[in-house]
Amino acid sequence: MSQTSSPTWWQEAIIYQVYPRSYLDTNGDGIGDLNGITERLDYIARLGVDIVWISPFFKSPMKDFGYDIADYCDVDPMFGTLADFDRLIAKAHSVGVKIMIDQVMSHCSDQHPWFVESRGSRDNPKADWFVWADPLPDGNPPNNWLSVFGGSAWQWDARRKQYYMHNFLTSQPDLNFHNPEVQQAMLDGLRFWLARGVDGVRLDAVTFHFHDQQLRSNPPATVRDTSTVTDVNPYGYQAHVYDKCRPENVPFLERVRQVLNEFGAVSIGEVGADDALAYMAEYTAGGNRLHMAYSFNLLTEDHSAKHIRTQVEEFNRRVKDGWASWSIGNHDVPRVATRWGKGKDPVAFGKLALALQLSLKGTPTLYQGDELAFTEADVPYELIQDPYGITFWPEFKGRDGCRTPIAWTDAPNGGFTSGKPWLPVAPEHLAAAASKQEVDEDSPLNFARRLIAWRRTMPQLTRGDIEFLPAPEPVLAFRRDLPGERSVLCLFNLGGDTVRFTLPQLRGAEALAQPGLPGEVRGEEVTLPPCGAWYGYAA
Repeated sequence: MSQTSSPTWWQEAIIYQVYPRSYLDTNGDGIGDLNGITERLDYIARLGVDIVWISPFFKSPMKDFGYDIADYCDVDPMFGTLADFDRLIAKAHSVGVKIMIDQVMSHCSDQHPWFVESRGSRDNPKADWFVWADPLPDGNPPNNWLSVFGGSAWQWDARRKQYYMHNFLTSQPDLNFHNPEVQQAMLDGLRFWLARGVDGVRLDAVTFHFHDQQLRSNPPATVRDTSTVTDVNPYGYQAHVYDKCRPENVPFLERVRQVLNEFGAVSIGEVGADDALAYMAEYTAGGNRLHMAYSFNLLTEDHSAKHIRTQVEEFNRRVKDGWASWSIGNHDVPRVATRWGKGKDPVAFGKLALALQLSLKGTPTLYQGDELAFTEADVPYELIQDPYGITFWPEFKGRDGCRTPIAWTDAPNGGFTSGKPWLPVAPEHLAAAASKQEVDEDSPLNFARRLIAWRRTMPQLTRGDIEFLPAPEPVLAFRRDLPGERSVLCLFNLGGDTVRFTLPQLRGAEALAQPGLPGEVRGEEVTLPPCGAWYGYAA
């Protein structure tokens, strides 16, 4: 585990995301729960990560599987109780793991008491807690803003005879952050969990807090955004300059940081924007906003060496004192072993992707199952749960394929539940179950454990600067430099064929003993087999 005595210990940390619905079910209802996470904390600690980010477990009607919150200060019964959460915190801390929770501030459920009251009239105490607008003279919505999940971002409400704004589902109304009472309510909710021992927060949809008060329509996009949404989604046709990413967000994030500092807690923000790198830089600059941020820029189909290099270099160019978290997999995108590893051996590529992620400058955020090199599951339409996928099927199949339950064993339902799982356990995941990987020294799981342990002995990979080196596609090459330490050279073949090339910077380099990725350097000559890599000390 990282040494938390350092004020910037989180820069050396590794975050592991748990999607609670799919981790482990302990009561047989087919849905994972908090007690299931507690039961697997020894597994997580043995992996060697520092922080467990738990996706929402708050009270919710589950229209968007917990990202539609009906009570910010309680646990949904399907996941357990506040007492269960307290036990989880206690067990995590006893095994040296910190707990980070999702804070979904930009929107809530239409069943939240705040919205129920707000929609009741135009003059009640919560009337201005959400984004309400009169229709245009012809009855249309007030502007052209679109929902990420398809269609207009405005929903008509017959009670108030007004439209309310929703950036996601119609059942997820946007809160009005221009109202100081809303900001304070969110900070109070944050303080509630920090006081219970939470060590950090992940801010969902952090660019969506504020909207343009003049409700100006967005202009057309000059370049379509295909990193945040797929190309079948009309959302990408707009430049989102008025419905999100507003300048008022920065002072609010500074207020969030003040609360976090009271408890010594850390934060990471999910940045979805047309120019995500700019907001990652802005939101982490100065040391008084977010500790770190990640975007969808490495959650794309494009995984060329040029693309990865461009994202990292551009972030470093734009910000001098901020910090990135590079995520290549999460609950919103197809699994990296499939998305980036098409046509390649998933085990070999899974190892390579993990090594690459853990070698970039920034705090890596891993997604449950990536340590097992799980591939994207194929969920048939009749079993799809995700409303996003139902809307855009079949060109976009939604997010269920990366959310299927973890296979802990090769028993029926993968040892995930004694009941019927909410999503089917993928047959190919049964063959790669955690219990089978435990006894295989060459498995992705044991490789991940060795790699994470080795990384902790290499301060260059956690603290060092990064400089990219010239290499042919699909090879990503860079060096990590830290004063007082020998420079480390890192080479990764992201392709499915053997690559041979010459790199003068390798002259006199010394190979590093590392957890076991194939690759060879002789003089200046490099040979990297498919999914191969090489680490060495520079001369």
